Amino acid sequence: MRVCHLTSVHSANDTRIFIKECQSLKKAGHEVFYVVPNMKDTVVSGVKIIGVQSDAKGQIERMRKTTKLVLSKAIEINADVYHFHDPELIPIGLKLKKQGKKVIYDVHEDVPEQILSKQWVPKPLRKSLSTLVRRYERFASRRFDGISAATPYIAERFKTHNENTITIHNYPLLDELASNYNDRVAKTKNTAVYIGGIYVLRGINEMVKAMEKVNEEMPATFVLAGSFAPPSLEQEVQSLPGFKFTDFRGFLNRDGIKELLTEADMGLVLLHPEPRFVVSLPIKMFEYMSAGVPVIASNFPLWKDIVQENQCGICVDPLNVQEIADAMKWILNHPEEAKLMGENGRKAVETVFNWETESQKLEELYNRL
Repeated sequence: MRVCHLTSVHSANDTRIFIKECQSLKKAGHEVFYVVPNMKDTVVSGVKIIGVQSDAKGQIERMRKTTKLVLSKAIEINADVYHFHDPELIPIGLKLKKQGKKVIYDVHEDVPEQILSKQWVPKPLRKSLSTLVRRYERFASRRFDGISAATPYIAERFKTHNENTITIHNYPLLDELASNYNDRVAKTKNTAVYIGGIYVLRGINEMVKAMEKVNEEMPATFVLAGSFAPPSLEQEVQSLPGFKFTDFRGFLNRDGIKELLTEADMGLVLLHPEPRFVVSLPIKMFEYMSAGVPVIASNFPLWKDIVQENQCGICVDPLNVQEIADAMKWILNHPEEAKLMGENGRKAVETVFNWETESQKLEELYNRL
């Protein structure tokens, strides 16, 4: 089939969209296009990347301008199947359906739940806006040919509107971090890492404060990789006493992430107990596991089931700095047990939590179309 993936938000090298989904569909024999903002037309790994040039500033302007450009390119490509990845493209999906095209909505996040904690949405408006978006998603999803949900929780909501709803987890590629697992060696310094977006709700303050407590008993380093949001948060975090034990490396590409994980004694994923986080499945947790790195994770029931069943890390209260610090010290003081945790995590990825398994579900969804 002639397949076209659409985004007005994500980058040309987005891991879920381009590296996993587009490339898997290409390998399955489809002709694959990827329409993406502010990128030159090119071909990578057989996937035809089509750029739309937009000068939109801010989310509202992007929703007005960039989405129109995406629709124009989508129509020009004239694909058999359109697969879009942003809720702001729902109107585009409906227009493509009216033209007789097959359309898949890829739901990465529970948007109505997200809105309830979005700082840019005024608090008095959050509940009503969340309800409005939920209703609009319900209306639109009934008209689409398929729904690809990133978690079982999201899938359950959409199954009531569209029976052709499946869960396609954003698990890591089986071989991408395998060399890290095989090549990891004992390091002379104690290192905890966090990779991803750096937000208050993702536990940055607690991680930095915990590192200060760890250093009261032993020298250790917290390697932080990602981008602060909002940018002003960086200065606030730098003012914390524990930041002097932090090695901030900024945004890293995939090669940089691979290299960083060879240094890690543990990987941190300590999201706050927000409703949308409690039912999420963060890719970073599975990437730590894939690289053979023990995880210290929030003690949400869903995450505890994964971590404890596979004996690949420790779950803690993400708001309790002392509990986080104690878990970090335990891993550093028990290297043999920590090594076994890392090995268990890698085995779990090899058997269950890998993209190769999920890509088969994606191909089956397309075959049903």
